[in-house]
Amino acid sequence: QVQLVESGGGLVQVGGSLRLSCAASGLTFSTYGMGWFRQAPGKEREFVATISWSGYNTYYADSVKGRFTISRDAAKNTVYLQMNSLKPEDTAVYYCAARPWTHSAYGDEYDYWGQGTQVTVSS
Repeated sequence: QVQLVESGGGLVQVGGSLRLSCAASGLTFSTYGMGWFRQAPGKEREFVATISWSGYNTYYADSVKGRFTISRDAAKNTVYLQMNSLKPEDTAVYYCAARPWTHSAYGDEYDYWGQGTQVTVSS
C-alpha cells in the first residue's frame, strides 16, 4: 500500500521560511518522480515543483522560482520543499505526489497523492 505523508506545514509570517517533507512508503522511491502541488481556498490545484527519480532534473512554477527548492533523499524515501521569502499568496494546502520515473507539472499524470499539509502566511 503506497503512502505519502506530508509534514512541516504551519503558520509563518511574510518573508519567513518553511520546509515541507513528504515521506513515501510502499513504493520503490528511487524509481518515482515526485511533485509538489498546492490548492488555496476557492481555487484549483496548481503545480509548484517537481523532481525526477534521479534528482538531477527539477522544474518550478514561475510563481515560486528562485524562492522554493525541491530536493529528495533516497536514503530516507523523502522529498522536501524548502520555501523561502514566503508571501501571503503562498497560503494553501500543499500536496506531494508520485509518478513513475519522470517529473511532470501535470497533476493528472501522478498516480499517488498525500493528504496535504496546510501552509498559512500571515501579513
